[in-house]
Amino acid sequence: MARINASGRDDNMGKDRRDAGRMTIDDTKRLYRQLKRVRRVEEEVARLYPSDVIKSPVHLSIGQEAASVGVCDVLERRDAVGATYRGHAAYLAKGGDLKALMAELYGKATGACRGKGGSMHIIDMNVTVLGTSAVVGTTIPIAAGFAWAFKQDGDRRVVATFFGDGATEEGVFHETLNFASLHKLPILFVCENNFYAIHEPLAKRWASLALCARVEQYGMPATRIDDGDIRRIRSAASDAVAAMRDGKGPAFLEVCAYRWREHVGPAEDFAAGYRPADEARPWQARDPVDLLGSELDPALRAAIDDEIDDEIAEAITFAESSPFPERAALYRDVYAD
Repeated sequence: MARINASGRDDNMGKDRRDAGRMTIDDTKRLYRQLKRVRRVEEEVARLYPSDVIKSPVHLSIGQEAASVGVCDVLERRDAVGATYRGHAAYLAKGGDLKALMAELYGKATGACRGKGGSMHIIDMNVTVLGTSAVVGTTIPIAAGFAWAFKQDGDRRVVATFFGDGATEEGVFHETLNFASLHKLPILFVCENNFYAIHEPLAKRWASLALCARVEQYGMPATRIDDGDIRRIRSAASDAVAAMRDGKGPAFLEVCAYRWREHVGPAEDFAAGYRPADEARPWQARDPVDLLGSELDPALRAAIDDEIDDEIAEAITFAESSPFPERAALYRDVYAD
């Protein structure tokens, strides 16, 4: 199986970094802030959801944040990201506006999609978030289409597409891997493997658990990160992106993680019987948010946490005070101009 060495960039605006594996204190602060911000946003979404102010189903990535944060940290603003219906983390990690996200969840006209997309369909081309989708696997070929366009333009932009382990069972996943490898497209495939497709575990779906070995048959390097370590994720993504910018074609990351909440909704679901609570505890014990936070001075960490909570409170106020779309908006954005 391919191993990816450390290299990278200074931040998501594309400045060079000599070693993505050895992080400076500024790196640690930035990544902790991103991880904690995503975590707290989704915890607030879970808190608000039972009140019915949020107008669409929500799929939370609590426990899985490191994949999006680690990958997006080595991308430039002009690079593109596609994600799934569990896409809040990717949207925020790529630089999406928190107020626009919260307003979208509320179905308000000030939302990222003017209140028409909800939680599962977030698009923001200001930060090159291509969109998320409720249909499993559908964002994968769209991401490849953008990668094809970037290659034709010759401007060294790359695409990262996030998807779950369930999407690897879709035919379009295999078709896109083949096409991307054949044409050496600048696309990073990121499988967030949380071991369940809704309620069905891998053992009942896959004859072989060697996902990376299957992917390598398409002629691209594939790396499995089995512990959710954000340093390993970021280092792997950094080297893959650098190679793609040099025209070496696509790469694949399998990032193992664990979903702490139910498949859809704000609560835990261990009582449902399809997975035991004991299964989650090892992952919770090595929570990337807490591990990274423990490396910071307690006063600094508390200041970052307070900053995040203030930002979230402001975004919620913005969403609550924003207007719903007017009736005429039903007829806008139906056809392309």
